[in-house]
Amino acid sequence: MPRVSLDMPAPEFSLPDLNGDLVSLSDFLGRTNVLLVFNRGLA
Repeated sequence: MPRVSLDMPAPEFSLPDLNGDLVSLSDFLGRTNVLLVFNRGLA
C-alpha cells in the first residue's frame, strides 16, 4: 500500500470487518469517515 500523506485522499482499500465481511473505503463514498486502527493480537 502506498504511503499516505496528510491532507491527501486515502487510497482505495478493502479489509474484513469483525464479522469477516469485506468492506471497501468506496462503500462510504460521500460520507464522513473515521478509521480506527487497533491490534487485536496483543493482550
